[in-house]
Amino acid sequence: MEVTLQLQRPVSGSRSVFHERGLFKIKPFTGSFSNVRTTQSLQFVSWCTEHPTSGFSHRISATSDFSRRRQRKVSTPSPKDSAAKQFTPKTPKTPVRTNTPKRNQKKNEEREGSSMPTLSEYGGPTKKTPETKISFEEKPEGELSGDNIIGEEYVDETEIENEEIPQISKSLAVAKSSQLVENGSAGRVDEHVAVLQKKETTSETDSKNVKDESALERNIADDDVARSEKKETTSKTNIENVKDESSLERKELNPNKSNGIVNDEIVQTDIKASEDASLKLKLEIEAKLKLEMEAKLKLEMETKLRKQEIERLVEVNFLTKNKMFVYPQVVKPDQDIELFLNRSLSTLSNEPDVLVMGAFNDWRWKFFTVRLNKTHLKGDWWSCHLHVPKEAYKIDFVFFNGQNVYDNNDMKDFCITVEGGMDVFAFEDFLLEEKRREQEKLAKEQAERERQEEERRRIEAEKAASEADRAQAKMETEKKREMLQQLMKTAAKSVDNVWYIEPNEFKGEDLVRLYYNKSSGPLAHAKELWIHGGHDNWKDGLSIIGKLDMAERTDGDWWYAEVVVPDRAFVLDWVFADGPPQKATVYDNNHRQDFHAIVPQSIPEELYWVEEEHKTYRKLQEERRLREEAIRAKAEKTARMKAETKEKTLKRFLLSLKHIVYTEPLDVQAGTTATVFYNPANTVLNGKSEVWFRCSFNRWTHRLGPLPPQKMLPADKGSLVKTTVKVPLDAYMLDFVFSEKEDGGIFDNKYGMDYHIPVFGGVAKEPPMHIVHVAVEMAPIAKVGGLGDVVISLSRAIQDLNHNVDIILPKYDCLNLSNVKDFRYYRGYHWGGTEIKVWSGKVEGISVYFLEPQNGFFSTGCIYGCRNDGERFGFFCHAALEFLLQGGFHPDIIHCHDWSSAPVALLFKDHYMHYGLSKARVVFTIHNLEFGVDNIGKAMAYSDKATTVSNTYSKEVAGNAVIAPYLHKFHGIINGIDQDIWDPYNDKFIPDLSSRPLMISYTSENVVEGKRAAKEALQRRLGLKTSDLPLVGIITRLTHQKGIHLIKHAIWRTLSVLGRLGFRPEMAGMLRVGPEIPSRLGCRPKVSGRLGFRPVIPSAARVRLVKPGAARVRPVKPGAARVFFGEGDKEWNLTLIPYRIRVVLLGSAPDPRIQNDFVNLANQLHSAHGDRARLCLTYDEPLSHMIYAGADFILVPSIFEPCGLTQLVAMRYGSIPVVRKTGGLCLAKSVISDRMISLKSVFIWMMRPPLRLYDTVFDVDHDKERAEAQGLEPNGFSFDGADSAGVDYALNRAISAWYDTRDWFDTLCKRVMEQDWSWNRPALDYMELYHAAQKLK
Repeated sequence: MEVTLQLQRPVSGSRSVFHERGLFKIKPFTGSFSNVRTTQSLQFVSWCTEHPTSGFSHRISATSDFSRRRQRKVSTPSPKDSAAKQFTPKTPKTPVRTNTPKRNQKKNEEREGSSMPTLSEYGGPTKKTPETKISFEEKPEGELSGDNIIGEEYVDETEIENEEIPQISKSLAVAKSSQLVENGSAGRVDEHVAVLQKKETTSETDSKNVKDESALERNIADDDVARSEKKETTSKTNIENVKDESSLERKELNPNKSNGIVNDEIVQTDIKASEDASLKLKLEIEAKLKLEMEAKLKLEMETKLRKQEIERLVEVNFLTKNKMFVYPQVVKPDQDIELFLNRSLSTLSNEPDVLVMGAFNDWRWKFFTVRLNKTHLKGDWWSCHLHVPKEAYKIDFVFFNGQNVYDNNDMKDFCITVEGGMDVFAFEDFLLEEKRREQEKLAKEQAERERQEEERRRIEAEKAASEADRAQAKMETEKKREMLQQLMKTAAKSVDNVWYIEPNEFKGEDLVRLYYNKSSGPLAHAKELWIHGGHDNWKDGLSIIGKLDMAERTDGDWWYAEVVVPDRAFVLDWVFADGPPQKATVYDNNHRQDFHAIVPQSIPEELYWVEEEHKTYRKLQEERRLREEAIRAKAEKTARMKAETKEKTLKRFLLSLKHIVYTEPLDVQAGTTATVFYNPANTVLNGKSEVWFRCSFNRWTHRLGPLPPQKMLPADKGSLVKTTVKVPLDAYMLDFVFSEKEDGGIFDNKYGMDYHIPVFGGVAKEPPMHIVHVAVEMAPIAKVGGLGDVVISLSRAIQDLNHNVDIILPKYDCLNLSNVKDFRYYRGYHWGGTEIKVWSGKVEGISVYFLEPQNGFFSTGCIYGCRNDGERFGFFCHAALEFLLQGGFHPDIIHCHDWSSAPVALLFKDHYMHYGLSKARVVFTIHNLEFGVDNIGKAMAYSDKATTVSNTYSKEVAGNAVIAPYLHKFHGIINGIDQDIWDPYNDKFIPDLSSRPLMISYTSENVVEGKRAAKEALQRRLGLKTSDLPLVGIITRLTHQKGIHLIKHAIWRTLSVLGRLGFRPEMAGMLRVGPEIPSRLGCRPKVSGRLGFRPVIPSAARVRLVKPGAARVRPVKPGAARVFFGEGDKEWNLTLIPYRIRVVLLGSAPDPRIQNDFVNLANQLHSAHGDRARLCLTYDEPLSHMIYAGADFILVPSIFEPCGLTQLVAMRYGSIPVVRKTGGLCLAKSVISDRMISLKSVFIWMMRPPLRLYDTVFDVDHDKERAEAQGLEPNGFSFDGADSAGVDYALNRAISAWYDTRDWFDTLCKRVMEQDWSWNRPALDYMELYHAAQKLK
């Protein structure tokens, strides 16, 4: 029962007591007694707070006997159990009401915290007691009479229900507001509301103290009676005083009214506002209580229904022998459920503890373990509560005893389906999003750790560098000090009859005169005298310069100069000369000792050297800072250029098959939709009525498997068809093929390779492959030819794609181990009747295993050249496979190269494929078909995939007997160059920017300046006169394969050309040059947007007309020629514009005869053309870098070049390649006439393929369309055939471009530098090949 009190009391002065006839009423209220939040009770508290008493103690206690209504203890009743109860205490019915003066009220407010009872005194505790005592006491300082004591009365509950209680006409809130207005406090309603809310929060705590206080108050009640009588006598007086003060206050409310009457309208307005606020607060609280009541009723109803439903389910499941059920029966996401288990039907029937262990979505999400509790339901039912997450579509669980006894539903686990939530695919997408976020978080954390680690290393490096700088500064200072001390010993203040200084005593920054006797030295006849000076052993270089004037002395030829002594100088240093610096020719330097004078009044020596050391230290630090900033900026720029190059190459890779297939967008992103365009007109599906698209992801290994075939629809672009693909978040590769029918038919699968397009931004990454190269060469530690470059460069490029690469190499006794890091003994094993020691190390970041058989096969001092090379390398191949087997390696790919490691393919298939290396697939690469044909044929037969160095080469050798049967697995992949080794921006063999004017490192942005400086450095290195002339470079091995007869002709051609004829435009197409120059070198119109070709005329050249019967053109004099037409009816005088060209050759010949031949040629050229030609007949790696950088053209006239990289390196350095394009019958004619090789060799060369340069060099005049098909622009000059006329044709066009269209030529240099001929693209092609090999069974 909730009790509400309304209390009115008389107040007198600062003390308030209840008058003998005061009214004390208890108003019944229906509500929740436990919360003590009724309007009337809270208003009473607020009223008491506003009007505290001084020296009085208020006590209210209520006593009710519930014995006749409730015979047992119960908890706090809910609102529905509350009923209106009324009772009236025996108290006087008429109160005395007065107003408390404001000054007394203010004082009372200051003391309200100490004497005011809390809210808990008026609110009941959370538990009901059988009897509640209600009392009210006032406790003055003096004693009161017994008549004024409020008596205690025990009220029976039945009597209270039947008793009628008179109601007060106004609520406590209204009365309270009126009283506040009368006291001038109507504006404080909001404050009372705030106090009310604050006090409410303490009600529960304070209510616990009511019982104890009630007992205490009863004990002191008798003392209060005695003092109450005395207090009553002063009460009346206080009431009168209050009346007078209230009248005074009403006057003060409106000082403008002289009569002191309060404005009734303002008072009434304040009263009405207070009443409205109180009413609003009352309504809000009542509405809140109503909502709480409704919610509680609803909860109780739901609880009751839930209990009934669970009891019903228990009965049903008990009858059906079902040992488990869940409530509610339909489980939804983000819901709380209760899981029930009938232990008596479970394997846990005898276990005291029952727990459930489970997870969601097929055991993939949020694992849980919860203990079950025994229920009060019928039977042995146990239950626990679980929360179903919003991502769940299924609950999987088992029961167990917490140890090793399980009930797992007969090995099938228990499961409950979650309705209305995610399905399996939506959950997969959710997991992928979660994984993406986790990866991003981990990436940020890793980046932060790396940043912190980098910062730590930087601080440590800075500290170490600072200590090093300080040590170096100290060392340099000590050295300077020693030198200066030695110098001071020889220095003087003057030398008789030679020099002296005035005044004798001086210090730094003083102006002194230095006198010199001109007649005392070698300057006796000089017209002018100059002083060139410094200080402290020329510490700051030349810092004193001045002209001497003649002195007025008569005892000699004395001259003087006024000199400002440098600050902080100890010694002055100088010499005399007959002119200023850079113009003087005669010096007086004191017999090479220089002149030195001591500064008499210098600063203290110790202080000077301390400051000098600090100055040196600061200088070293600044130099180091600038140096490190330059290195860091260069490294950042290098990384940025590499990234940009890779991005361009990837785009080119994606567009390489645009004539067949491409996507929009070009870079497919995970989690998006991509459109695939296909042109069947360029494939085996040309003319088919339908095209079907079949795809999957991640190299056909995606969890979704192959998607259903899709019929492609016509696109708006010609013969193209298209379809769309939804790319999942965990895709890293889009895989697809095309077919003519839904169920198959003819397929376009890219010749067994399938089509693959990388997907970016996915949460899954391609798993790394393990590739092992078995080779007998490897740059830079065991290099003979291009094979060694390919092995190391391809390995690095594949490793950069996040794959694992190892190399197995023989341990030659001639290895260059200086380039091997962490070289150590790895292990040993026996095979082939000998022990094989294995060494390991890192070469340019690649793991290398060196096999050293103890039979001496590789202790020959060479790589090739032994009579038993076949036996040596066959043993090595077998030993390499044995090492993989015994070492427990499981590579995905074994890559063998050329004839020397070709036996790996046969040995693997015959001996090792079925004995522990079954996972591996063999890839074989032909670098040179010239050697080891038998081994190459066997490798072609037993390898899974085979490659060669270019697409063109693969097509040309397709008819070879050892290759033709295996064309289905034969592919051409162009080799690349190592862009870290061949890098003009970071080339260690090229002088750096600090070495200018000799050289600067350069990129395509400053290629013109860079190559000009490189040419100057190269000319100085070779002893050539420095000038800006076109320079032709040749870097090659001097063998017949490299076209040495064409090399000789090119050298003489460049040196014999005098220039070109300056002809008139109307002559174009009418002249041709002959016979020394082929007819096709005649005048032609403009080509490729540049000036038309102008024929280059050698000495003794003859020019003929195209028309029959035309006369010859004869040189008239050096630098001029005359042209006649017909019978001489027309003639022109042509001026010869001179050309001067330089040529540099670097190379050596393994054949001594060829080497001697070129030695003789070098002697002849150096004698006749020493300022224009240099032949360096040796191997010189640093010089090759300088030639690539300094040359304008690189000539590559090779007859046969299966693996040429020279033209690629040339373009990397901005040099324009001049190359031979094809072979043919013209080769036989030129070679036979040159009588250099046998007819048999001629026949072999005639059967050889065209130069692979055709795949990399695109002629600026003839190959524009072919270059565009590859996504490139023309980049060089090429020629057909293998005769001298072809070389002349290409060289003449190149030289003419350099002289006549220099701006266009410079643009061409920039263009070729920006083309990517690194291993970026070949590495992608090789990875496609590796994956295709892995698919084979």
